[in-house]
Amino acid sequence: MANSFATRTFTTLSDLQPNMANLVGFNDVVICSLTKSYVIKFIGFPLDIGSERYTFSFTIRDSPAHFVNAASWGNEDYIRSLSDSFRVGDCVIIENPLIQRKEIEREEKFSPATPSNCKLLLSENHSTVKVCSSYEVDTKLLSLIHLPVKESHDYYSLGDIVANGHSLNGRIINVLAAVKSVGEPKYFTTSDRRKGQRCEVRLYDETESSFAMTCWDNESILLAQSWMPRETVIFVSDVRISFDKFRNCMTATVISKTIITTNPETPEANILLNFIRENKETNVLDDEIESYFKESINLSTIVDVYTVEQLKGKALKNEGKADPSYGILYAYISTLNIDDETTKVVRNRCSTCGYIVNEASNMCTICNKNSLDFKSVFLSFDMLIDLTDHTGTLHSCSLTGSVAEETLGCTVNEFLAMTDEQKTALKWQFLLERSKIYLKFVVSHRARSGLKISVLSCKLADPTEASRNLSGQTRV
Repeated sequence: MANSFATRTFTTLSDLQPNMANLVGFNDVVICSLTKSYVIKFIGFPLDIGSERYTFSFTIRDSPAHFVNAASWGNEDYIRSLSDSFRVGDCVIIENPLIQRKEIEREEKFSPATPSNCKLLLSENHSTVKVCSSYEVDTKLLSLIHLPVKESHDYYSLGDIVANGHSLNGRIINVLAAVKSVGEPKYFTTSDRRKGQRCEVRLYDETESSFAMTCWDNESILLAQSWMPRETVIFVSDVRISFDKFRNCMTATVISKTIITTNPETPEANILLNFIRENKETNVLDDEIESYFKESINLSTIVDVYTVEQLKGKALKNEGKADPSYGILYAYISTLNIDDETTKVVRNRCSTCGYIVNEASNMCTICNKNSLDFKSVFLSFDMLIDLTDHTGTLHSCSLTGSVAEETLGCTVNEFLAMTDEQKTALKWQFLLERSKIYLKFVVSHRARSGLKISVLSCKLADPTEASRNLSGQTRV
């Protein structure tokens, strides 16, 4: 098979011309077959809502200067089978595509901009895509995986984006940044019953400590899950910059034009990588502070689903026991006073022990450290919320730290920059929606309800999943 591969004739992307598919040869040797190409972009979605026609697009590259877009149309089974057969970073051979002239203005509005004047169309009946085995891959291609499709110096720093503010709203630019954290994918259902997902990635560089980038498509979310926080650097080509009025800050969004290069091998990326390594101690301190508010328990190990009534009953049975219990609750946030000036939801905490600093004395009563000292305190969410379902209400549940940030979708500083109207709008996003809430609870006679309850995770619930659990199909 290796010898057969070696004797075949392949066309490079630089040699593509419109209508080359008419030059197909005989003896199963396809002149316009493409090899020495790897996949750098991946998009798939229905052509029309309610339609049985689907489209799948991807971008391939075989040299630093040459890459083209490819697309396939067909029914759902074919498109899903094709899109599941390879991933970004795979080396592929494409046989018998139709090569057409690209309509630049129309097509590059939603697809990556490419230097070629051609595009590839794949037919279910005539074209094939084959993933190369290890001995078929040209080693020269491996370096392309870490080479951005834009000039290595053509990017904005995160500080530049923040400084330019509204002037960059809606612009599509390039970004070079390090990965600070990768959130868990959040699933939702649209009003027309289509399922979707999103994942927020926090970026940073020498100029900005935290900057949000949102991924909406499955492929970029899968790619993000492979990144190592505080170790991975990414070059993001053609990302959309927007002003988020709820967070009152600039954010980035991965779109269909975006191409992401992980750990780019460029001088600029190496400088940023050195910055990450040289600031490891500071990063570790930040991680320790953040981890203070995160339970070490793996949420996937929490499987028991309760109603409010059942949870209170469980607590009564555990009275006298010091060990905490854990569970899942499908409920509404019925009290969330984040827009009430009389309710303090952000407090100073000691950077050494994590406890709340006494505001009157500016001292940490635990480690006796003066809060006026440099880096001795940090701001953190610290709020009490009520959770309600059809059986009752849990009062004064603790929502703090990074869990509160993930729930609200903003950092403390972003929250403090919001207007009262923005805080009220943010609050009503949760008061009207059922959430899936992971809880830690323990009997405490000092607590108002007899229970001390901490929220470990709170995300909008999938309606189907919530309905199934509430109907009693999944019980404690």
